[in-house]
Amino acid sequence: MSSFPPNSLLRQWSGPMTTELVRTPGDFGLGQVPARLKPETVTTTVCGFCSTGCGLKVHLRDGAAVNLTADPNYPVNLGMACPKGWEALTPLAAPDRATTPLLRHPVTGALEPVSWTRAMNEFVTRLKGIQERHGAHSVACLSTGQICTEEMAFAGALFKFGMGARHSDSNTRQCMATAHVAYKQSFGFDAPPYTYADFEESDCLVFIGANPCIAHPILWQRVLRNPHQPELIVLDPRRTETAVNATLHLPLAPKSDLTLLYGLAQALIARGAVDRQFVDAHTSGFADFAQFVAEFTPERACAAAQLARADFDHCVELIATRKRVSFWWTMGVNQGHESTRTAQAIINLALLTGNIGRPGTGANSITGQCNAMGSRLFANATSLLGGRDFAKSEHRETVARLLNLPTERIPEQNSWAYDQIVDGIESGAIRGLWIIATNSSHSWIHQDRFNELVKKLDFLVVQDLYHTTETAQRADLILPAAGWGEKEGTFINSERRIGVVKKVCRAPGEALSDFNIFKLVAAAWGCSEEFREWASPEAVFQILKRLSAGQPCDFTGIRDYRHLDAAGGIQWPYAEGGDAPTEALTAGPSDSPLPTAHLRERRLFADGQFYTPDRCARFLFEQPRSVAEPTDAEFPFVLLTGRGTSAQWHTNTRTGKSAILRKLYPAECYVEIHPADALRLGIAPHTQITVSSRRANLTATAFVTPTVRPGQLFIPMHYDAVNRLTCASFDPHSRQPSYKHCAVNVLPAVTGGASPLGKRLF
Repeated sequence: MSSFPPNSLLRQWSGPMTTELVRTPGDFGLGQVPARLKPETVTTTVCGFCSTGCGLKVHLRDGAAVNLTADPNYPVNLGMACPKGWEALTPLAAPDRATTPLLRHPVTGALEPVSWTRAMNEFVTRLKGIQERHGAHSVACLSTGQICTEEMAFAGALFKFGMGARHSDSNTRQCMATAHVAYKQSFGFDAPPYTYADFEESDCLVFIGANPCIAHPILWQRVLRNPHQPELIVLDPRRTETAVNATLHLPLAPKSDLTLLYGLAQALIARGAVDRQFVDAHTSGFADFAQFVAEFTPERACAAAQLARADFDHCVELIATRKRVSFWWTMGVNQGHESTRTAQAIINLALLTGNIGRPGTGANSITGQCNAMGSRLFANATSLLGGRDFAKSEHRETVARLLNLPTERIPEQNSWAYDQIVDGIESGAIRGLWIIATNSSHSWIHQDRFNELVKKLDFLVVQDLYHTTETAQRADLILPAAGWGEKEGTFINSERRIGVVKKVCRAPGEALSDFNIFKLVAAAWGCSEEFREWASPEAVFQILKRLSAGQPCDFTGIRDYRHLDAAGGIQWPYAEGGDAPTEALTAGPSDSPLPTAHLRERRLFADGQFYTPDRCARFLFEQPRSVAEPTDAEFPFVLLTGRGTSAQWHTNTRTGKSAILRKLYPAECYVEIHPADALRLGIAPHTQITVSSRRANLTATAFVTPTVRPGQLFIPMHYDAVNRLTCASFDPHSRQPSYKHCAVNVLPAVTGGASPLGKRLF
């Protein structure tokens, strides 16, 4: 295999900066750092964009953050950073920051500044009034995977145990619910088994619906560090940046992945590539699985996936003959109509070949948001704190005891999921909604429906950094929140590493950390006594340690934030009295000896023991189902969505604030279309075209490229109109939306004309 070098953009942004971008404190409107930080020139923190969890050095001048560089000692990124990491401070200085509470005037409809006292009075009076008129559960909360774990836990506990409501979910539902459910059912707990070192230890890496070169560029750099000249297999409908560098790219038909994966399992079993010793000792259900997949012959799999038989056989050969095979997936799998079983089909491949628990192996989901793992464990949304279940009395009793609460304060039923909350607005069951650090009006599937439904609410509260987001502009009350870098806490990254986030800037105006907003709500609601122990983020961290005790995610061995900082983050599980680092903790992290390698990089299931009652991993499977919206004569194209560039993040709420990042991605929405389709439809490169679905249409610039196959279109998810098109279809197990498939048509726009941005950007 030839080497696959990083693209020029990654090379440009991954090394040390050649010219320091010196900014003065006035450029950010930043004040003094907290007293708990020594007045050093440099301190460390963890990045607040994606789930990679890179370590950054924050450069301080006169007590204020003026610059960032990548931390060479942090075990995640090893001195590398992507464009978003380099620019992480810039969004804090945006002129549209929410700096004071804003309340919508009942007559003029304008959002007007009010005091925090008035804001809290409105919050409590109106939401309690809704509960009194329509029931305790007529108020719902949609939170985030992008605030600190301590804040997530506080929000979830406050909403359910203090405010007495039940229905809350996180925007993690849009990215990681599938992995959460798949792992929980297969392994007995939501436990990604890998460590980032596995990128460098594999001799064959299989990426399914994942494009790390763009979506997780630092993880891609870890792949590039692999010294074993690994085979690289990519299963993706598009010829992505990652697929370009693959040994083998399987451009499967959209949403044929479950059938294809069952076909690969059948072929591996037929070939005799089953690790019988591992399967017999550490799994259950294999005989039934083998019988089930027998009907998924190579011919059937290739026909469904529209693949050449030679490519299918080559894939089987590589997986069967390599000693350390790792399987990686992300949103291309998670955001599907049968995503849970697809993720478990990947898990099944790892189990049957014995590729788990050893270096360079694993069935490994790559997380999306910076703290989606923290949300999955501690947001207290659809799962009870610490990965527990609201429906189990013993779990409720344990949490009540650990939090010194009456057991009856813990809801006996699980919350509705995100889509059920939205449906509840339509039915009138949900009359009040509190949205925290997420931009649902842009990101939720079938966007127009969501935005029409929120008009029915009696009261909408949005808590965010900016008053200009599509969701905030629809709010009755906006609560101004501090952002990353303006508060402290912890994040948990994709490899289960808990890292410290530090406050190195002051929030502008009257904006408060989410944690302190929750304290204000608790006081105004009249439930401060129940949360008297929740005095600070680090105090809550100690509470979360108690809640983790005895769980698979046990991290009671972590002493405090200082311990985490000195260790370069610590992966769970990390139980008290277990395998703990012995480095001196008296000096700052840059002066402390680093923990030994086996402590810095730890994977799960090396002993073959899983978290199920019988300690065996389960083979789970189900017949594939048709997509909700197949193509037809009226809508003959399949629309794919995903990440556009490594300089963009989600709805561009933060990345759009950076002039540097804006230079690295197209300013206007564009559509990838195959040259054959463009020629047939009379579409010239860089001209305006209209893409329509059964729900809406949008106009965008045509990017004519063979990266998509004929009959397919691709639009990056970052542009605000994209989710007007998407079809509200959901996986029945994880209830995650199927963003990756809907039927559309495309025609030249009536106005025509060349895009002034297209020629420059493409």
